[in-house]
Amino acid sequence: MVPFGGWDMPVQYAGVLQEVKTVRERAGLFDVSHMGRVRVRGAEALDYLQYVAVSDVSRLPAEGGAAQYSLLCREAGGIIDDIIIYRIGPHEFIVVVNASNHPKDLSWLRHHATNFDVVIEDETERTALIAIQGPMAVDLVDKLADRDVTVLPRFGVDESVVADVPAMIARTGYTGEDGFELFCKTEDVNALWSALVAAGAVPCGLGARDTLRLEAALPLYGHEMDEHVTPFESRLSWVVKLDKKADFIGKNVLAELKAAPKRKVLVGIEMEGRAIPRDGYSLLDESGGVAGHVTSGTFSPMKGKGVAMACVLKTHSAIGTALDVVIRDARHPARVVALPFYKNV
Repeated sequence: MVPFGGWDMPVQYAGVLQEVKTVRERAGLFDVSHMGRVRVRGAEALDYLQYVAVSDVSRLPAEGGAAQYSLLCREAGGIIDDIIIYRIGPHEFIVVVNASNHPKDLSWLRHHATNFDVVIEDETERTALIAIQGPMAVDLVDKLADRDVTVLPRFGVDESVVADVPAMIARTGYTGEDGFELFCKTEDVNALWSALVAAGAVPCGLGARDTLRLEAALPLYGHEMDEHVTPFESRLSWVVKLDKKADFIGKNVLAELKAAPKRKVLVGIEMEGRAIPRDGYSLLDESGGVAGHVTSGTFSPMKGKGVAMACVLKTHSAIGTALDVVIRDARHPARVVALPFYKNV
């Protein structure tokens, strides 16, 4: 157990490699209740979220039942946080934010709500969130649910009862595998967790979650993005909808940044030897010049070698480019490769 974003979190149960294998082959279970959950409701809830988020929230159906990945950005274009917006109904949404950014995000959301007819409610303490991920996850939950959850599309959302526990179920996740995230009341989470474990889901910790998301090239706040990094430097330009009719925070600056030449980009790095790249390690080109740095790195069980996402100069970003990772003053050969390292969903 380690402190993480103000919570005590498990790094591992049976071991990171074993847990990664479980998620890739069966069904792994994660307690992700540390993620912040903020309910946004009111007559102008949609207009408000259109203003604070860079995505086009109006694309979510008015009746609810769908979710969308998005970003909160500052006026200068830097990323405050990456979020998921779940639409519950015409005037009601749930916004899930990163645990480490929860206080900052909540303050930001409340500050910008003053000119809108909305109510912002922090539900993090009175709700819980469980993720079940892997090729067996959907069928496992379906056997415990009161309705057919297999028909729920990717990023679909529905109300259900799972193992006699009322829950909001979303076909989302952070592992590169199919599966669900289940929202329930805090007092019900132990019963829901125990039922899922009894049905065959295997508890997994932060170590496996980080390895899984890196193999799938899913960005992590504080690594691939922060307030000094824009969406166009984080492989997240697809999230920014400059063509949406609504104005939003940072829109004009983001439009300028999109049109400007890119100096740095995010790429995949694969080691050629046995070395493991880690966050912050420097990357050198063949002449010894600094080409960039590792943003996230680990040993990939799926690839059988060290892999990393890295921020590099655009001039060194072509697939196949040879780079050296500096580990304890020694240079270890690597190459730029296509992302993701692993793809299932």
